[in-house]
Amino acid sequence: MSWGHACVDVYQGAVAALVPFFVSERAYSYAAASGVVLAASLLSSVVQPLFGALTDRWALPWLLPVSALFAGAGVALSGVGDSYALTLAVVAVSGIGVAAYHPEAARVARRASRGSHTAMGWFSLGGNLGFAAAPLLVAAVVATGGLDATPLLVVPALAGAALCAAALRSIGAPTEKAPGDGTGTSARRDDWASFARLSGAVVCRSIVFVALATFLSLYARRRTGGGEVAGTAALFVLYLGGAVGTVAGGKLATRHQRVTVVRWSYALTVLAVAGVILVPGPLLYVFVALTSAGLYVPFSLHVTLGQDYLPGRVGTASGVTLGLTVSVGGLASPMVGALADATSLRAALAPLIALPALGWLLLRTLREPESL
Repeated sequence: MSWGHACVDVYQGAVAALVPFFVSERAYSYAAASGVVLAASLLSSVVQPLFGALTDRWALPWLLPVSALFAGAGVALSGVGDSYALTLAVVAVSGIGVAAYHPEAARVARRASRGSHTAMGWFSLGGNLGFAAAPLLVAAVVATGGLDATPLLVVPALAGAALCAAALRSIGAPTEKAPGDGTGTSARRDDWASFARLSGAVVCRSIVFVALATFLSLYARRRTGGGEVAGTAALFVLYLGGAVGTVAGGKLATRHQRVTVVRWSYALTVLAVAGVILVPGPLLYVFVALTSAGLYVPFSLHVTLGQDYLPGRVGTASGVTLGLTVSVGGLASPMVGALADATSLRAALAPLIALPALGWLLLRTLREPESL
């Protein structure tokens, strides 16, 4: 499940990684380039709760390999032809594939992990590794033949579909909901108020992450005076920091309350993002790494907290915390791009400093829920 998650989340990272190439090869403006990210996020945001509600009612294990193929096909076609409308359409298809994957995958992973925070951390780590690999994979593919080579990016989708199918056979995922597997009904009542505050904090985290994922490569080139390598390296550090952060989050949750770990992570992120925006030169990479840690330590904890706040709607909780709130970040990126066109990229990124602080305020009085 972790490796399958990695293959699917390559396509969440790939869209942002393609942005500098759309700017250089097709002369897109910041707003037009961020519109590609919006297209991948918009339909994903709309349909994600639907898939979550469906998986609350029925087990849909077949969605995992099928959604992996849809996610890959959309990105693979994004560089074919020069039509902006076609590019938006195919990345939207990719976003739907990603949306369909996450609620059911989180449900199956929670069942396989038997409620272990550390095991769910490994599952989330798979997705983060996919994010981290995306800029390197995109750079390697586009370097061979420009944007016309993007059909080669379908390979991870084929591998992901095969891995998901193999995992489902091994786990023996049920075709109907079964009480006690972490996916059925629960005697505990759903705590919608706490879930709403958690979701608000995750939205703040999402906007920061997606905005940085979209524009960090371009920003790093200017702040460090480097070329494409400097930009790709910054994006790679942002993604790869999740490998350490996600596993650390799962382990910290075995020693401390999850809400405490999440709260401190948001506080760290405020200072780290400020460093990314304000500190020039090579030190930028240090603050990118700290930002990555602050953003990723709570990543898997968001999922299990959401599932525990809504024990009767695990699919919905998973779809929101693992998918919808991540997609919402893409809805804000065109505003960042438009502001960058009107002012400067640095000025457009500066408001990101306030968002993790707002997330911390939402989490400040949140109580630890009872685990499933």
